[in-house]
Amino acid sequence: MASDSANSSEFLLLFHNTGWHQDLSPGQIQATMSQWKDWFDGLVSAGKCRGGHPLGDGGRVVSGKARSVSDGPFAESKEAICGYFFLQSVDFDEAVAIAGQCPALPHGITVEVRPVLADCAVNRAAPSSGQPESALAATA
Repeated sequence: MASDSANSSEFLLLFHNTGWHQDLSPGQIQATMSQWKDWFDGLVSAGKCRGGHPLGDGGRVVSGKARSVSDGPFAESKEAICGYFFLQSVDFDEAVAIAGQCPALPHGITVEVRPVLADCAVNRAAPSSGQPESALAATA
């Protein structure tokens, strides 16, 4: 849910490339991860980051009317999401600037910046149906 403050916005930073570290020495990995932790801790201390976590490689995908479950997701290593930060920033430009500080960018990580919306696009576009908004969101 987006912030009520007119002066701030919420964004997800999605980190892509599960194999960013494969060509690095253990010392280079340790140095980058130390820089990453310092970056994260600084953002938290400044009130810019509300949390974040690495994501595991495996998972399940639920899809379709039958709600079938399959192994996945199976994205290329460089496309796979390996973690996220939940940001509170003044605007999109600040969120992009924060993403540009990621210590693993020189090693192949890419950072996708996505705004967190206050509600689902279906709720904004749907004509009034008499259903509560939560019912509309559940169908999206």
